[in-house]
Amino acid sequence: MVKPRRALNARGVTRTGCLFSILLLMAVVYFGLPIAGMYIRYYRMKTEMQTQARFAPSIDDGTIQRRLLQTIDNLGLPAAARRLQIRRISRPREIIISTSWQETITLPFYTRLQRFAPEVRERM
Repeated sequence: MVKPRRALNARGVTRTGCLFSILLLMAVVYFGLPIAGMYIRYYRMKTEMQTQARFAPSIDDGTIQRRLLQTIDNLGLPAAARRLQIRRISRPREIIISTSWQETITLPFYTRLQRFAPEVRERM
């Protein structure tokens, strides 16, 4: 004799568990994307600083600063990031480019000030 199949989890626990998982995933995405955006901007700025440092032997500091300021504006970094420091050292011959800024991470019941300070050294 064939027994009738029982309904899958008649109490509805599976549906509640699925709903909870989806809500948790949505919360992680909602709060994680802005935080990830901050770190992506940091790495893009650092990459541009490395690129300008590689070209440093053939261009002057004013050109480097102008290009980096344009990158800062394009990335939407805070005004504090515009305080670039470009130093050329004669022995050993190298260039050091640095800047720093702070951004606020705001989550429910939690706020943190994150400091970013990219620095690039390149031998010339």
